[in-house]
Amino acid sequence: MCKNKYYICRNIFKFFIMDKKLIKIAIAYDFDGTLAPGNMQEHSFIPKLGIDNGDFWNESNKRAEENDMDEILAYMQLMLEKAKKKQIPITKKAFSDHGKEIIFFKGVESWFNRINKYAKDRNVIIEHHIISSGLRDIIKGTKISKYFKNIFASGFVYNAGNVAEWPALAINYTNKTQYLFRINKGINNSYDNSTINKFVAMNQRPVPFSRMIYLGDGQTDVPAMKMIKYQGGTAIAVYDPGKRIKKDKLSPRQICEKLIEQKRADFIAPADYSENSKLDQILKTLINKIIEEENLKNL
Repeated sequence: MCKNKYYICRNIFKFFIMDKKLIKIAIAYDFDGTLAPGNMQEHSFIPKLGIDNGDFWNESNKRAEENDMDEILAYMQLMLEKAKKKQIPITKKAFSDHGKEIIFFKGVESWFNRINKYAKDRNVIIEHHIISSGLRDIIKGTKISKYFKNIFASGFVYNAGNVAEWPALAINYTNKTQYLFRINKGINNSYDNSTINKFVAMNQRPVPFSRMIYLGDGQTDVPAMKMIKYQGGTAIAVYDPGKRIKKDKLSPRQICEKLIEQKRADFIAPADYSENSKLDQILKTLINKIIEEENLKNL
């Protein structure tokens, strides 16, 4: 009799656990300065050109100013010109190979499995997304690319020989915000502009903004941070703890502190993704907070 009661109770418990709806949370990451130090082009592409990183970006910014040009399109054009002049391959594979050279912040490579497990143990699914002004084909070549549901980043059009010919997509600081709406509405591409403008009731969207978290490293992420906060999500500003402070300039931490003061970010933390780091604790606490909020809705 006792044995039968045990099996009945166990089966009822299993029924309620299995019947419980999984909670989906989306984490969107900037890439440069957020997951990896500096700009991705500085890890191997620019060094192979044999020029200084600062010189490359100064020339790119000057080109943008002289031509009233988007800064992202300016650097993409300059990459093609410099590589062609130096006879450096500018194929899809070459960009992917540059991705293999990316060095990440502490803990990044183990971060995704750890956060996914923490969430799974609490009946939560995490979707990871990239929203970057960097190059998608470099990001696709990195060790961590397999963890992302979407890599929304700037990219080139390639010819039949897979040689880059023309910018296909340029994601600048302000249009990053549209990709948060794409995640919110479950649009997994950059070209569909009809669905993104179509009205979809909030309760029918795959990932409500209240269950979205954005990680960025500074001023270039301000529009995305402001928008996600306005919509009820959470913005976290991270900073490179090892970056040297330049004279007469704010340190990376001070820049992030300004974002808090100006109510553009909710939290700041060093870009340390290792277990029990401040960032790790913030993310886990936010996951728990979202779980409790969802439980309250269902009472």
